[in-house]
Amino acid sequence: GRDATRAFATGDFTPTGLVDDISGLSPGELLAVQSWLSFYSNNYDAVGKLVGRFYDENGAPTEALRQAEAAIEEALMLKAESEQRKQQFPPCNSEWSSATGSRFWCSRESGGVNRDWTGVPRKLFQPGSKGSRCVCVRTAGPPWGQPAGGQHSDRGDLDNPLLREYEGCPPLAQQCVL
Repeated sequence: GRDATRAFATGDFTPTGLVDDISGLSPGELLAVQSWLSFYSNNYDAVGKLVGRFYDENGAPTEALRQAEAAIEEALMLKAESEQRKQQFPPCNSEWSSATGSRFWCSRESGGVNRDWTGVPRKLFQPGSKGSRCVCVRTAGPPWGQPAGGQHSDRGDLDNPLLREYEGCPPLAQQCVL
């Protein structure tokens, strides 16, 4: 037995990829490792520990294991934050054809997020990212995270500074054709 955890996450089954070093893996790759660990711990009985990067000769966890667990926890937090952002700003539906060009629209299920509002398409710019992506934005009620009873402008998230309207699209249109 040898630990080839990195290969499971990266798909690199060459000799250089069949290693136990998971440093530098992306958050998504770390979540793949965590999913693999969960599957095996839930479906198989442990028979021992492999001495190496993660366990010493006494079966005790090493500093490398603690670092890996911390990195996986961070990846789980990033995933939770991403899911929360997806609830606030679900992705638009979109299509393209040579005849009509690009069309973006919002529905109560766009982006795979079921909700009780439709919203309007907007460009969402993420700090540190060069581009934008189309999201559906609530047009009424308090901004995300503010209580319904508090004082607000009843414009939902339309005033969020990370959002921009699509040029040539009416501000409250549920679809934009560009």
